[in-house]
Amino acid sequence: MHIDWTPLRAALAASRRDGMDLPFWWRDDDAIAPTPALDQLAALGDATGLPVHLAIIPAHATDALANRVDGANLIPLVHGWAHKDHSAPDQKKNEFLTDRSDLAHDSAQALKRMHDLFGPRLRRMFVPPWNRVQDGLLPTLATQGYTALSTFGPRRRAEATPGLAQVNTHIDPIWWKGTRDLVSPDQLVSQTAAHIDARRRGDEDATEPLGLLTHHLVHTPAIWAFTHGFIHEMLSGGATPWTMETTR
Repeated sequence: MHIDWTPLRAALAASRRDGMDLPFWWRDDDAIAPTPALDQLAALGDATGLPVHLAIIPAHATDALANRVDGANLIPLVHGWAHKDHSAPDQKKNEFLTDRSDLAHDSAQALKRMHDLFGPRLRRMFVPPWNRVQDGLLPTLATQGYTALSTFGPRRRAEATPGLAQVNTHIDPIWWKGTRDLVSPDQLVSQTAAHIDARRRGDEDATEPLGLLTHHLVHTPAIWAFTHGFIHEMLSGGATPWTMETTR
């Protein structure tokens, strides 16, 4: 697969000329158990030197996954509770956007389950399934012990609510509404270059780590190949790996 990386390389070069730091991170969603795809994901993280922040579904996560993640270049995050859709007929899919009485209960038991599985390796970042969460739950997440929230798209502010940092993802290589294979590489390259240029202009928060979002369980060979090449281009072009630090 031939990819024209020229627009991305130009944007990275311009950011270097401007002396702009470009933190870069990787989030992968929906893990519950060890699989060959997870092994491939971990191997790619090792090969590129970019840690994988693994958003794990607490209700279905296995002890075997906790053992697999131990010592690997995989950083566990909290991915909702059961990845169950609670949307109303007129809403997009979500687990934590539609109002229901047990929202806070589910987010609390998710954090406890993940802490029981992963202990101090856990990063207390809440990743709502389908990247949707109601604003009214955010202060509760902070009081429950979460320290960060991650959805999709450029953040509007550094904190989603006091005590809860916002660190989003921005590039998703899967064409979810189409073939569920790779989005046009030219489109992905153009999108990334646009994000970098917007940061240089001050239209997006340049201090937010630029995030790659993947879903290892549904990757095709083309998605794996693009992901490898994309990470290489970002890091060789001057982006610096960002890792969420442990807290509390």
